[in-house]
Amino acid sequence: VVAACSSSAPAEPTPIAPPVVAKVDKRDVVAPLLGTTPPAWQVDRWLHSKPLSLAALRGKVVLVRWWTAGCPYCSTSAPALRTFHQDYGPKGLVVIGMYHHKDDGPFDPAVYEATATKYGFTFPLAFDPEWKTLHSWLGKVETGFTSVTFLLDKHGVIRHVHPGGE
Repeated sequence: VVAACSSSAPAEPTPIAPPVVAKVDKRDVVAPLLGTTPPAWQVDRWLHSKPLSLAALRGKVVLVRWWTAGCPYCSTSAPALRTFHQDYGPKGLVVIGMYHHKDDGPFDPAVYEATATKYGFTFPLAFDPEWKTLHSWLGKVETGFTSVTFLLDKHGVIRHVHPGGE
């Protein structure tokens, strides 16, 4: 038996399609946090305020935003946070900034204070050492970002989470 040869050029190989990767909607990632009550925060070094507690803020809507020096998302969102504080603070919204140190070196309070000044933050700010509060609030949820924002209702229940980035 002799195999026949084709006089035409060999067919182009069929391209292999890249694997289909489902795009994860960040809202789905943070959905398990909605409707829950976060634990009390474990923070230090309050700026622009005496130390605050979640329990003392019951009855107010609270926006908590994690921020740090050198973060492009933090500097980009700073004007919105200032506006929320200025426009809605008199109506009862409490904006809280949680600084989480990301530099390789040790925490320097001067950097924390200078960055707060640079961003124009005049609302209450706290330092979240070792990200204890951030980790306790996120639990097992992994957003891929640490510039996370939580909105708590008057009962202290999480009603919205912006998972960071964008």
